[in-house]
Amino acid sequence: MDILWLLVPLSVLIALGIGIVFVWSARSGQFDDLEGPAHRMMMDDDRAPMKAPERDSTDP
Repeated sequence: MDILWLLVPLSVLIALGIGIVFVWSARSGQFDDLEGPAHRMMMDDDRAPMKAPERDSTDP
């Protein structure tokens, strides 16, 4: 039980450190996607896909 006096504060410090790093990276623009919308626009296909011509069952 004595180890809890070390592990609980240590885990709280690690969680706070991770939270601070996440907030810093989000505010500094690390998660901004500047190229994604441009790539999605180029890959947008407004036309319907072409269907293959149907074949008669009498054709050999």
